[in-house]
Amino acid sequence: MMTNPFDDDNARFYVLINDEGEHSMWPTFATVPGGWTIAHGPTTRKACLDYVEAHWLDMRPKSLVRAMAVEAN
Repeated sequence: MMTNPFDDDNARFYVLINDEGEHSMWPTFATVPGGWTIAHGPTTRKACLDYVEAHWLDMRPKSLVRAMAVEAN
């Protein structure tokens, strides 16, 4: 049975970020997808999860935050 590489506690990962400020944990063996850049790593799964928890404080995409700010004014 094939396991999910994102669940492997022994694997190495990156934290990726896109233009909307969204974060993703990504295994180092996989090519970074277009539109995403490496923000952290390579490091352990736990260190990546800790980074995401510390840095991705607002889950809303940046475009939504801007739209809500315009609407509020």
